[in-house]
Amino acid sequence: MQHGELAHYTYWYDHPPLGWIQLASVSWLPDRLLPDLPTFVQGRIAMLPVAAASMVLVFVVGRRLGLARPTAAAAMLLYALSPLAVVLHRQIYLDNFAVLWVLVSFAFALSPRRHLWHHAAAGMAFAVAVLSKETIAVLLPVLLVTLWQGSHPSTRKFSFAGFGSGFVLTGLFYPLYALLKGELFPGAGHVSLLGTLKFQLGGREGSGSAFAEGTDAHQLFTGWLDRDPYLLIGGAAAAVCAFAVRRLRPAALAVLVLALVALRPGGYLPQMYIVQVLPFLALTAAGLTEAAVSRLPGGPRPVAGPAGAAVRRLPARPGPRTTASLAAVALAVVITAPHWYEQDRAAARADDNGVYHDAARWLRETPVKDRDQVRVVTDGVLWLDAVDAGHRPGTGVIWHYKLDQDPAVTKTLPHGWKDIDYVVSTPALRGEREHLPTLRDLFAHGTPVATFGEGDGRIDILRIEHDE
Repeated sequence: MQHGELAHYTYWYDHPPLGWIQLASVSWLPDRLLPDLPTFVQGRIAMLPVAAASMVLVFVVGRRLGLARPTAAAAMLLYALSPLAVVLHRQIYLDNFAVLWVLVSFAFALSPRRHLWHHAAAGMAFAVAVLSKETIAVLLPVLLVTLWQGSHPSTRKFSFAGFGSGFVLTGLFYPLYALLKGELFPGAGHVSLLGTLKFQLGGREGSGSAFAEGTDAHQLFTGWLDRDPYLLIGGAAAAVCAFAVRRLRPAALAVLVLALVALRPGGYLPQMYIVQVLPFLALTAAGLTEAAVSRLPGGPRPVAGPAGAAVRRLPARPGPRTTASLAAVALAVVITAPHWYEQDRAAARADDNGVYHDAARWLRETPVKDRDQVRVVTDGVLWLDAVDAGHRPGTGVIWHYKLDQDPAVTKTLPHGWKDIDYVVSTPALRGEREHLPTLRDLFAHGTPVATFGEGDGRIDILRIEHDE
């Protein structure tokens, strides 16, 4: 977006553009203040305010679900300090934008003032969430249940009309964009929104069953559990029990819907999917604990006053409720703190992207004759760094997926792999070369001129030998 286009290749409606537009907006300042950093580092800095806003919104939604301030603050801390959150919130994922807007929608739907414009704003915010990452649309039934719970019976039909109007009118911008470009319906010679939707729903290769060893889904679930079993298992168990507490049902239903989508047989499960579930796991875990403690004796004590005067309530004496609250906090800290500390410490100190930093520096600093004419193949992470280094956007720097999949790119390669000068060989490229014939040929004719790191995580700069 900062280069004036939706994408550096033929935009085929894989994801709605609003997420990328937001990313371009928040990454503008790091790009100006820290221009020497690789673009992915600038992007991670830009994700910090997004994560901070989401944490505040978890507190706000918790309060509007009826949680006490300490409990809502506890939910916010669970969401902020979970090792999964520490790792994923700094990733440049569209899901992080979608979660932020979903939380905004929940906050408006549960507004205690119940203004009509609040409920219309809830629909608009949810549409923005869907236009940021379309998979979040599965939460629409949850938002409708939340709106039912947050609206007044006498004005509920107006609340739903306002929500529907805000959602539909805002969400229609995307299909209208496709319609005006002549790309709404499938046809020859162009991409289409409905064609992509058909592919996403039925043409994409599934991740297998989460319960079958060796599948991608099982590996993802195992990885998530290794990083934070406490919030995942504890939050899921709390969500099941939270259906018994009326005010917690929206958060519990969100966990259930997202879990069913993740566990559906044959479905596609991306690595970042867990980002959408984390805030609701935190809210149900903290909320159910409060609900359980509130059933114990030890609340405020009523005190009789003069006739006609309001009943006063004195603070509760320390008793079972206070003891249980302190015990719950202490138990949670004792159980989770050591694991969370080690995982968060490792995530904060890890330098997993040092090789990308070195490769980006090589692209910027290595002298290359006629740089704007040299053609380089790289992954999406280093594409912007190659452009910033002076290589020509579009067909000068080519995202590796487009070598064989984008006709607009392949027609500029009449001689196939011989029209490429360099390949930035990252783990992502090496994992895809068996599926992309041109990329496979490039690896067969490439000679390393620089290597950063070692093992499977290394990055090689390959110069393509055209003499063979």
